Amino acid sequence: MNALNFSTRWQQCRLPLIAILRGVTPAEAEGVARTLLECGFTWLEVPLNSPQPLESIAIMAKTVGDNGFVGAGTVLSERQVHQVAEAGGQLIISPNPDLSVIRATCALGLVSLPGVATPGEAFAALNAGASALKLFPAEMITPAITKAMLVVLPEKTLCLPVGGISADAAQMHRYLQSGARGFGLGGGLYQPGISLTALRERALAYQGAWHQAHEALLSRKTA
Repeated sequence: MNALNFSTRWQQCRLPLIAILRGVTPAEAEGVARTLLECGFTWLEVPLNSPQPLESIAIMAKTVGDNGFVGAGTVLSERQVHQVAEAGGQLIISPNPDLSVIRATCALGLVSLPGVATPGEAFAALNAGASALKLFPAEMITPAITKAMLVVLPEKTLCLPVGGISADAAQMHRYLQSGARGFGLGGGLYQPGISLTALRERALAYQGAWHQAHEALLSRKTA
């Protein structure tokens, strides 16, 4: 999936949030994927520092099928890109803008979401073919900084803050006003060993916060 196709799919999805499932195990993978799908989540990430991540990715990809997208986070090498692709992953998400990882991802037709923290890193990642940019860590990249970066980045660049995003409509709204187009959700959504009941509650809370923030943004634009 090239950057243009990803951008179109992302902007058409009802819940542009990536579920970061750090620590998920293969035994939990199917139940976690099904629960999140039922709550509207269609973008699932298994960080590679989780237990047996490639097995979990393969299980989730089979569970999700054509109803969503599964991939890996904390991808740090070209070798890992190929391993994720072989496991059926479609998303390659990194904490840093490693150009060799981005290019390997694009060569395989996968979605490249590298982490960036400065305009220089952002331009380098986009020039290498990144599908969108993960603004990481969002605790450091405030809505004001997000807005300033987007002023100089190419028009329609998708920026997704990741790190410290809570189920808080006000926080999401501030980022959306600054030009963000979605978020990556980590420990506020999933933690190792969480019950499916608790996961569902958290997922629905994030879903509600997103819709509230998005509706507030649309209301402001039409006011």
